Amino acid sequence: MPDISAWFNDLLSGNLIFTPTTLGYYWTGLVTTTQLVFLSLVIGLVLAVPLAIMRSSRRKWISLPVYVYTYVFRGTPLLVQLYIIYYGVVFFDGIQQSFLWPIFREAFYPALIAFTLNTAAYTTEIFRGAIKATPKGEIEAARAYGMSQGLMMRRIIIPSAFRRALPAYGNEVIFMLHASAIASVVTLMDLTGAARYVYSRFYTPFEPFLFVALIYLCLTFAILFFFRFLEKKLLAHLKPQTL
Repeated sequence: MPDISAWFNDLLSGNLIFTPTTLGYYWTGLVTTTQLVFLSLVIGLVLAVPLAIMRSSRRKWISLPVYVYTYVFRGTPLLVQLYIIYYGVVFFDGIQQSFLWPIFREAFYPALIAFTLNTAAYTTEIFRGAIKATPKGEIEAARAYGMSQGLMMRRIIIPSAFRRALPAYGNEVIFMLHASAIASVVTLMDLTGAARYVYSRFYTPFEPFLFVALIYLCLTFAILFFFRFLEKKLLAHLKPQTL
């Protein structure tokens, strides 16, 4: 039976996980995770806005391809998508001789593509629902001012939809942070990959994953605080005014 008290004392003293070597692994994993999540969210958001507009179109030839894309990427596991992009791309003829091979050869970029396409699909549906929920009075007022469809979308619908979508999008950001833990399966040294490496090298099954879980927890609280701050700033006009 393991000596729990000895393990707990070693954990508190830092003999097991707080060494220059292991901290270097954790720092590398934190940087990789932050870059992967941040870039995928930014690129996914840029893609999601026009896709959400297309998804909201009444023309089937515009909305149907976007619907198929979001249905496929929301209906299949992110891990499967990552495997297909990372391992399946090498089966395309001529890919290793093309200019794309330096990109797909590194594990970071296939993971970035998989995460971007996945979060763009979810964010598209989030914004599509927010666009559909735009009050008719705002649209009628914009038309009364003589705004064109593009101007109305840019000045009225998109800013209003963004405010309504903010709480749901905050959840998507947290989901992507947690989902990034699977990036280590394609040899990326993210936070989970760093914990697995420390575990395999120093034979400490609990300390690395507990420490990484604490880092994820801190990042999650930081994201929650940031989105709560944004909600207070952008949705302040919806709060009832006290006399």
